[in-house]
Amino acid sequence: MKAYPGFPPPIVSAWLTREDSRSRYGGKAEFLIGKVDMVGNVGTYIDSPFHRHADGIDLSKLPLESIAGVDGVAINGETSGRATSLGVKEPEIRGHAVLIRTGWDRKWGTEDYWTPGPYLDDESIDLLVRSKATLVGVDFWNIDDIDNSSRPAHTRLLGANIPIVEHLANLTSLPRTGFQFYAVPPPIVRGASFPVRAFAELT
Repeated sequence: MKAYPGFPPPIVSAWLTREDSRSRYGGKAEFLIGKVDMVGNVGTYIDSPFHRHADGIDLSKLPLESIAGVDGVAINGETSGRATSLGVKEPEIRGHAVLIRTGWDRKWGTEDYWTPGPYLDDESIDLLVRSKATLVGVDFWNIDDIDNSSRPAHTRLLGANIPIVEHLANLTSLPRTGFQFYAVPPPIVRGASFPVRAFAELT
C-alpha cells in the first residue's frame, strides 16, 4: 500500500506472535494478534468532511447509504493538460456515486503515478455540488491540483457532505451505469480519512 507522498508507509506487524501466544493457551492453541501503524491516507481511501472541515462529519457519522450500495455512474474524464472535466448533465449524476476514470491508474506501482496528474476543474466541482452527487471517486492520486494550496475540490465537495474516494483502479472495467458502489470505512470517531476495500456490484 502506497502512502501519500511525504507520509510514512504503513507498518504491518505482530503485537503478539504465534510463538509467544502458545504459553497463554497451555500449548493447545496459538494465535497471531496483528498490529497496523499507518496514516489514514494510504492505498485507496475515503475522505470524510472532517478531513477538510473541523465541524464536518467524521467517518463515524457518514450515512451508510452514502457509501454502500450507491447507484453509480462511471464517467470518462475529459482532460485538457491536467484539468479534467466531466461533460455530463445534472440529471445523470444526481444522487449517484460519480466515478471519474482517466486511465491514470495504469501508472499504479510506478514512480510516474506520483507525478502531477489529473485534477477536477472548477466547472466539474460546481456540477457535482449542484447535482448533489452522493460520493465522488477518482482513479488518480489527488482530486485537486497539487499546485493549488486552497484545494477547491476537497473544500467544496466535503463542505457539501460529498465524500471523496481517491486512488481507485480498474474503473475501465465498469459500464457507464448499472452498478452499485461500495467504499465503507470503519466508523472511527474523529476519523478523517481511512483505507477502504472499494468495489462495484453490477445490477
